[in-house]
Amino acid sequence: MHTRILGQGLRISAIGLGAMGMSQSYGPNPGDRAAMIAVLRGAVERGVTFFDTAEVGSSGSKKTPPPPEYRSRPTN
Repeated sequence: MHTRILGQGLRISAIGLGAMGMSQSYGPNPGDRAAMIAVLRGAVERGVTFFDTAEVGSSGSKKTPPPPEYRSRPTN
């Protein structure tokens, strides 16, 4: 995965994952919590390190920390 420098030295993946569609704005919610965790894990497995959770227009579901299943993923 190619990377870019964001701001003053934060290295992130050149491709990010926009999370707004995981809770609103693009028709009905695209899946349950387990399905959304699977999407996040799949992105991480492919090298994505930039996740856009957008602070606007949300009922709050994206403004909470990632679930424990996601935070405890193994690192290389």
